[in-house]
Amino acid sequence: MLQKFQQHIKKSFSFLKDKNLLVAVSGGKDSVVLSDLLYKSDFPFSIAHCNFNLRGKESDKDEKFVIDLARQYQQKYFVKHFDTAEYASHNNISIQMAARDLRYDWFEKLIQEYHYNYLLTAHHADDDLETFLINFTRGTGLEGLTGIPQINNNKIRPLLLFSREEIENYAKEQNLSWREDRSNAETKYFRNQLRHEVIPVLKQINPNLLNSFLQTIDNLQGSRTIISDRITKIKDEVISTDGKNSKFKIQNLKSLNNPKAYLFELLNTYGFTEWNDIYDLLSAQSGKQVFSKTHRLLKDRNYLLLSKIPKEIDSLKKIEISEIQKELVINGFTIQIEKTNKYLLKNENSYKKDSNHIIFVDEGKIKFPLIVRKWEIGDYFYPFGMQGKKKLSKYFKDEKLSILDKENIWLLCTGNEIIWVINNRLDDRFKITDRTKNILKIELKT
Repeated sequence: MLQKFQQHIKKSFSFLKDKNLLVAVSGGKDSVVLSDLLYKSDFPFSIAHCNFNLRGKESDKDEKFVIDLARQYQQKYFVKHFDTAEYASHNNISIQMAARDLRYDWFEKLIQEYHYNYLLTAHHADDDLETFLINFTRGTGLEGLTGIPQINNNKIRPLLLFSREEIENYAKEQNLSWREDRSNAETKYFRNQLRHEVIPVLKQINPNLLNSFLQTIDNLQGSRTIISDRITKIKDEVISTDGKNSKFKIQNLKSLNNPKAYLFELLNTYGFTEWNDIYDLLSAQSGKQVFSKTHRLLKDRNYLLLSKIPKEIDSLKKIEISEIQKELVINGFTIQIEKTNKYLLKNENSYKKDSNHIIFVDEGKIKFPLIVRKWEIGDYFYPFGMQGKKKLSKYFKDEKLSILDKENIWLLCTGNEIIWVINNRLDDRFKITDRTKNILKIELKT
């Protein structure tokens, strides 16, 4: 196996030579074999071990074993303790998902702090088959049937070519020691049910199952490449970007053969699962929306608007500005207020022009404290350069602002009067005139 491993590294992972490598080591057979293969192939590496505190003294024995292993190979090591059960309960997720989130977040911190180039894990061909069957059983698209990637950004899985049997035989031949996790034998976990009850039956039906599976994965990955090329080309036709949000052109989507399939390929990385609801958005009324855990898809006239859900909902509705100040940070943007003089402006007429992100107002027409708040139904103002007042809802409609745009509108007010629809329009009542004595320059910085 060592020779096969070295040939595999030379063919598929030659870029690992002379790189800083971090190896995830649980103490189980697979990660011990990976460590041994790397050591005997003259790859220096560091070891990272997670103690999830799920198995009492057994978890501590795993930790000690990994530390001893690192010392045996004369490699640097890191150990991290986690309260996995508490994390799972707090985030309402399974223990398995909690452990996965915790370890990969920690691995990434180690990579950043100690400048490792790659993280190596000991996933093998049987793990790949199990993942395929899990995704297939739960329902997935082609993405979920193409297996565990050998290279995924800075994560490398150099044992995917090898079976569990090959790894076990190597461990025994080399007289390696490892730790057994008894939970791997418990069939209460779905993956273990597949491993112990389903896959053995499939291997009886087809003794060459793993080779057949790897060939199938190779075929599916080839098909996936073709689809990816097509999706890349179609993106320019159906998607435009508006700041941090993406706009999907409904008419262009409807003109495609099987729009539902295209929507799946375009959106599956954002965590959506209700694909019938997403497809129905194409014909729904404006305002209809579908959520994933991280994103929102909103129907707005001729578009589907994709936006990220903030991790923390902003509770700020109103803030007072009691005096002229250099900067005020509000909900991710900054307002700067300072005194100026119209005769010092680079263009003496610039204060008479409308601007989205900078306004000049007559200080004599405003009273502190100023108020920054979200807009409300019934709000109106006098748009700069126009006579008469206009409701904000009508102004937004005339400006063709999307629902998402309107949700993010903030106002700068003096008392009950709007000075500025921030980043949109100045109120005409507060503009600079020839009779203005003192000027305030108010600038939006993002």
